Amino acid sequence: MIRIIPRLDIKGPNLVKGIHLEGLRVLGKPEHFARYYYENGADELLYMDAVASLYNRNNLLHIVERTAKEVFIPLTVGGGLRSVEDIRAVLRAGADKVSLNTAALRRPELIREAAKAFGSSTIVISIEAIRQKDGTYRCYTDCGRQETGVDALEWAVQATELGAGEILVTSVDREGTGKGFDLELTRKIAEAVSVPVIACGGAGCLEHVYEVITQGKAQAVCIASLFHYHFVKQCPPDPKDFPEEGNLEFIRKRLEWNRIQAAALPELKEYLVGRGIDCRWN
Repeated sequence: MIRIIPRLDIKGPNLVKGIHLEGLRVLGKPEHFARYYYENGADELLYMDAVASLYNRNNLLHIVERTAKEVFIPLTVGGGLRSVEDIRAVLRAGADKVSLNTAALRRPELIREAAKAFGSSTIVISIEAIRQKDGTYRCYTDCGRQETGVDALEWAVQATELGAGEILVTSVDREGTGKGFDLELTRKIAEAVSVPVIACGGAGCLEHVYEVITQGKAQAVCIASLFHYHFVKQCPPDPKDFPEEGNLEFIRKRLEWNRIQAAALPELKEYLVGRGIDCRWN
Protein backbone atom coordinates (compact mmCIF):
# COMPACT_ATOMS: atom_id res chain seq x y z
CA MET A 1 0.00 0.00 0.00
CA ILE A 2 1.39 3.40 -1.02
CA ARG A 3 1.89 5.92 1.78
CA ILE A 4 1.48 9.69 1.35
CA ILE A 5 3.67 11.67 3.75
CA PRO A 6 3.50 15.47 4.07
CA ARG A 7 6.94 16.95 4.71
CA LEU A 8 7.25 19.84 7.13
CA ASP A 9 10.58 21.69 7.09
CA ILE A 10 11.06 23.67 10.29
CA LYS A 11 13.19 26.72 11.04
CA GLY A 12 12.86 27.86 14.62
CA PRO A 13 9.13 27.83 15.44
CA ASN A 14 8.03 28.15 11.80
CA LEU A 15 7.15 25.93 8.88
CA VAL A 16 9.27 27.01 5.92
CA LYS A 17 9.60 26.10 2.25
CA GLY A 18 12.27 26.82 -0.31
CA ILE A 19 13.58 25.74 -3.69
CA HIS A 20 16.55 23.36 -3.93
CA LEU A 21 16.39 23.35 -0.10
CA GLU A 22 17.37 27.04 -0.06
CA GLY A 23 15.63 30.44 0.00
CA LEU A 24 13.38 29.41 2.87
CA ARG A 25 10.15 31.38 3.26
CA VAL A 26 7.84 31.19 6.23
CA LEU A 27 4.42 29.60 5.66
CA GLY A 28 3.03 29.42 9.19
CA LYS A 29 3.04 27.35 12.34
CA PRO A 30 3.93 23.66 11.79
CA GLU A 31 1.39 22.43 14.33
CA HIS A 32 -1.47 23.91 12.29
CA PHE A 33 -0.32 22.14 9.14
CA ALA A 34 0.34 18.86 10.94
CA ARG A 35 -3.14 18.80 12.49
CA TYR A 36 -4.78 19.63 9.16
CA TYR A 37 -2.89 16.87 7.32
CA TYR A 38 -3.68 14.34 10.03
CA GLU A 39 -7.38 15.15 9.83
CA ASN A 40 -7.29 14.89 6.03
CA GLY A 41 -5.81 11.43 5.74
CA ALA A 42 -2.01 11.69 5.87
CA ASP A 43 -0.44 8.28 6.44
CA GLU A 44 2.60 9.70 8.21
CA LEU A 45 4.33 13.04 8.78
CA LEU A 46 7.96 14.04 8.33
CA TYR A 47 9.42 16.87 10.42
CA MET A 48 12.82 18.08 9.22
CA ASP A 49 14.91 20.68 11.04
CA ALA A 50 15.98 22.88 8.11
CA VAL A 51 18.82 24.61 9.98
CA ALA A 52 20.11 21.79 12.16
CA SER A 53 23.48 21.86 10.41
CA LEU A 54 24.03 25.44 11.59
CA TYR A 55 23.64 24.52 15.25
CA ASN A 56 24.80 20.88 15.24
CA ARG A 57 21.61 19.86 17.03
CA ASN A 58 17.94 19.17 16.42
CA ASN A 59 15.67 21.91 17.76
CA LEU A 60 12.33 20.19 17.27
CA LEU A 61 11.73 18.52 20.62
CA HIS A 62 9.06 20.93 21.84
CA ILE A 63 7.27 20.95 18.48
CA VAL A 64 7.37 17.15 18.38
CA GLU A 65 5.97 16.91 21.91
CA ARG A 66 3.06 19.21 21.06
CA THR A 67 2.34 17.44 17.78
CA ALA A 68 2.43 13.96 19.29
CA LYS A 69 -0.38 14.92 21.68
CA GLU A 70 -2.76 15.73 18.82
CA VAL A 71 -1.58 13.71 15.82
CA PHE A 72 -1.90 9.93 15.98
CA ILE A 73 -0.07 8.74 12.88
CA PRO A 74 3.64 7.84 12.57
CA LEU A 75 5.94 10.84 12.90
CA THR A 76 9.47 10.86 11.50
CA VAL A 77 11.91 13.52 12.71
CA GLY A 78 15.23 14.46 11.12
CA GLY A 79 17.97 17.05 11.11
CA GLY A 80 20.93 17.33 13.45
CA LEU A 81 20.65 13.87 15.01
CA ARG A 82 24.23 12.77 15.57
CA SER A 83 24.18 10.03 18.19
CA VAL A 84 22.11 7.27 19.74
CA GLU A 85 21.40 9.67 22.61
CA ASP A 86 20.00 12.29 20.20
CA ILE A 87 17.77 9.66 18.64
CA ARG A 88 16.55 8.48 22.01
CA ALA A 89 15.59 12.04 23.01
CA VAL A 90 13.52 12.57 19.86
CA LEU A 91 11.75 9.22 20.26
CA ARG A 92 10.95 10.02 23.88
CA ALA A 93 9.48 13.34 22.72
CA GLY A 94 6.96 11.45 20.61
CA ALA A 95 8.61 10.58 17.30
CA ASP A 96 8.11 7.10 15.87
CA LYS A 97 11.07 7.17 13.47
CA VAL A 98 14.19 9.23 12.86
CA SER A 99 15.80 10.38 9.64
CA LEU A 100 19.61 10.38 9.48
CA ASN A 101 21.84 11.96 6.85
CA THR A 102 25.02 13.81 7.80
CA ALA A 103 25.91 11.82 10.91
CA ALA A 104 25.35 8.49 9.14
CA LEU A 105 27.52 9.48 6.19
CA ARG A 106 30.32 10.61 8.51
CA ARG A 107 30.08 7.47 10.65
CA PRO A 108 28.08 4.68 8.98
CA GLU A 109 28.34 2.49 12.07
CA LEU A 110 25.77 4.81 13.68
CA ILE A 111 23.12 3.10 11.55
CA ARG A 112 23.98 -0.30 12.99
CA GLU A 113 24.05 1.07 16.55
CA ALA A 114 20.71 2.84 16.14
CA ALA A 115 19.03 -0.15 14.49
CA LYS A 116 20.25 -2.41 17.31
CA ALA A 117 18.99 0.00 19.96
CA PHE A 118 15.63 0.94 18.46
CA GLY A 119 14.92 -1.48 15.60
CA SER A 120 15.47 -1.11 11.86
CA SER A 121 11.90 0.08 11.31
CA THR A 122 12.77 3.19 13.33
CA ILE A 123 15.75 4.21 11.17
CA VAL A 124 15.22 6.13 7.93
CA ILE A 125 18.29 7.12 5.92
CA SER A 126 17.82 10.42 4.12
CA ILE A 127 19.73 10.80 0.85
CA GLU A 128 19.99 14.31 -0.62
CA ALA A 129 21.21 13.61 -4.14
CA ILE A 130 22.40 15.78 -7.01
CA ARG A 131 22.85 14.45 -10.52
CA GLN A 132 26.40 14.77 -11.87
CA LYS A 133 27.46 15.53 -15.45
CA ASP A 134 28.28 11.86 -16.05
CA GLY A 135 24.76 10.81 -15.06
CA THR A 136 25.64 9.46 -11.63
CA TYR A 137 24.22 10.79 -8.37
CA ARG A 138 26.18 11.93 -5.35
CA CYS A 139 25.12 12.40 -1.76
CA TYR A 140 25.07 15.89 -0.27
CA THR A 141 24.57 17.14 3.27
CA ASP A 142 23.61 20.46 4.86
CA CYS A 143 20.48 20.88 2.73
CA GLY A 144 22.28 20.02 -0.48
CA ARG A 145 25.19 22.41 0.04
CA GLN A 146 28.02 20.09 1.04
CA GLU A 147 29.25 17.45 -1.39
CA THR A 148 30.43 14.21 0.14
CA GLY A 149 31.82 12.41 -2.91
CA VAL A 150 29.70 9.40 -1.98
CA ASP A 151 27.72 7.67 -4.73
CA ALA A 152 24.02 7.79 -3.80
CA LEU A 153 23.18 4.34 -5.12
CA GLU A 154 26.11 2.67 -3.38
CA TRP A 155 25.30 4.49 -0.14
CA ALA A 156 21.66 3.35 -0.24
CA VAL A 157 22.78 -0.25 -0.52
CA GLN A 158 25.34 0.10 2.27
CA ALA A 159 22.85 1.84 4.56
CA THR A 160 20.33 -0.98 4.25
CA GLU A 161 23.02 -3.56 4.88
CA LEU A 162 23.86 -1.72 8.10
CA GLY A 163 20.24 -1.86 9.24
CA ALA A 164 18.29 1.07 7.78
CA GLY A 165 14.60 0.24 7.49
CA GLU A 166 13.69 2.84 4.85
CA ILE A 167 15.40 5.18 2.40
CA LEU A 168 14.16 8.74 1.88
CA VAL A 169 15.43 9.96 -1.51
CA THR A 170 15.36 13.71 -2.16
CA SER A 171 16.43 15.10 -5.51
CA VAL A 172 17.98 18.47 -4.64
CA ASP A 173 17.80 19.39 -8.34
CA ARG A 174 14.01 19.00 -8.35
CA GLU A 175 13.12 19.96 -4.77
CA GLY A 176 10.61 22.82 -4.63
CA THR A 177 10.61 23.36 -8.40
CA GLY A 178 7.34 21.65 -9.28
CA LYS A 179 9.00 20.05 -12.30
CA GLY A 180 8.35 16.49 -11.19
CA PHE A 181 10.40 13.85 -9.40
CA ASP A 182 13.72 12.51 -10.65
CA LEU A 183 12.27 9.20 -11.74
CA GLU A 184 15.61 7.67 -12.68
CA LEU A 185 17.13 8.39 -9.28
CA THR A 186 14.19 6.95 -7.40
CA ARG A 187 13.90 3.89 -9.62
CA LYS A 188 17.59 3.02 -9.45
CA ILE A 189 17.59 3.10 -5.66
CA ALA A 190 14.27 1.25 -5.37
CA GLU A 191 15.61 -1.53 -7.59
CA ALA A 192 18.86 -1.78 -5.63
CA VAL A 193 17.51 -2.09 -2.08
CA SER A 194 15.07 -4.41 -0.34
CA VAL A 195 13.50 -1.79 1.96
CA PRO A 196 10.80 0.79 1.15
CA VAL A 197 11.93 3.87 -0.76
CA ILE A 198 10.26 7.22 -0.10
CA ALA A 199 10.43 9.68 -3.02
CA CYS A 200 10.80 13.37 -2.23
CA GLY A 201 11.43 16.54 -4.21
CA GLY A 202 9.64 17.91 -7.26
CA ALA A 203 5.90 17.27 -7.01
CA GLY A 204 4.08 20.00 -8.91
CA CYS A 205 0.84 18.23 -9.79
CA LEU A 206 -1.07 15.03 -9.12
CA GLU A 207 0.36 13.33 -12.21
CA HIS A 208 3.89 13.67 -10.85
CA VAL A 209 2.96 11.60 -7.81
CA TYR A 210 1.44 8.89 -9.99
CA GLU A 211 4.58 8.83 -12.15
CA VAL A 212 7.00 8.38 -9.26
CA ILE A 213 4.93 5.45 -7.97
CA THR A 214 4.48 3.68 -11.31
CA GLN A 215 7.72 4.64 -13.08
CA GLY A 216 9.96 5.51 -10.14
CA LYS A 217 8.83 2.45 -8.14
CA ALA A 218 8.50 4.44 -4.91
CA GLN A 219 6.62 2.75 -2.06
CA ALA A 220 5.85 6.09 -0.42
CA VAL A 221 5.81 9.73 -1.53
CA CYS A 222 6.85 12.67 0.62
CA ILE A 223 5.27 15.98 -0.43
CA ALA A 224 5.61 19.60 0.71
CA SER A 225 4.77 22.45 -1.72
CA LEU A 226 1.80 20.73 -3.34
CA PHE A 227 0.04 20.47 0.02
CA HIS A 228 1.43 23.53 1.82
CA TYR A 229 0.39 26.04 -0.83
CA HIS A 230 -3.13 24.60 -0.87
CA PHE A 231 -3.33 24.92 2.92
CA VAL A 232 -2.06 28.53 2.88
CA LYS A 233 -4.59 29.43 0.19
CA GLN A 234 -7.53 27.71 1.90
CA CYS A 235 -6.60 28.59 5.48
CA PRO A 236 -4.57 31.82 5.39
CA PRO A 237 -2.98 32.61 8.75
CA ASP A 238 -4.25 35.52 10.79
CA PRO A 239 -1.80 38.47 10.54
CA LYS A 240 -1.61 38.55 14.35
CA ASP A 241 -0.11 35.06 14.21
CA PHE A 242 2.72 36.05 11.86
CA PRO A 243 6.17 35.46 13.34
CA GLU A 244 8.48 38.37 14.01
CA GLU A 245 11.30 37.13 11.79
CA GLY A 246 11.95 35.19 8.60
CA ASN A 247 10.90 35.65 4.97
CA LEU A 248 7.21 36.51 5.38
CA GLU A 249 6.51 37.90 1.90
CA PHE A 250 4.68 34.79 0.74
CA ILE A 251 2.08 34.65 3.50
CA ARG A 252 1.70 38.42 3.87
CA LYS A 253 0.97 38.95 0.17
CA ARG A 254 -0.66 35.54 -0.33
CA LEU A 255 1.54 34.91 -3.35
CA GLU A 256 1.18 31.91 -5.62
CA TRP A 257 3.93 29.74 -7.06
CA ASN A 258 2.76 29.11 -10.61
CA ARG A 259 4.71 25.88 -11.12
CA ILE A 260 2.78 24.21 -8.32
CA GLN A 261 -0.78 23.06 -8.98
CA ALA A 262 -1.67 23.01 -5.30
CA ALA A 263 -3.96 20.20 -4.18
CA ALA A 264 -5.54 18.87 -1.00
CA LEU A 265 -4.44 15.53 0.38
CA PRO A 266 -7.85 13.85 -0.12
CA GLU A 267 -7.84 15.09 -3.72
CA LEU A 268 -4.51 13.38 -4.36
CA LYS A 269 -5.60 10.10 -2.80
CA GLU A 270 -8.86 10.06 -4.73
CA TYR A 271 -6.87 10.65 -7.92
CA LEU A 272 -4.45 7.82 -7.15
CA VAL A 273 -7.20 5.36 -6.25
CA GLY A 274 -8.98 6.27 -9.46
CA ARG A 275 -5.85 5.30 -11.37
CA GLY A 276 -5.47 1.96 -9.65
CA ILE A 277 -2.98 2.87 -6.93
CA ASP A 278 -3.52 1.06 -3.63
CA CYS A 279 -3.50 3.64 -0.85
CA ARG A 280 -5.51 4.34 2.29
CA TRP A 281 -8.44 6.51 1.25
CA ASN A 282 -11.80 7.28 2.79
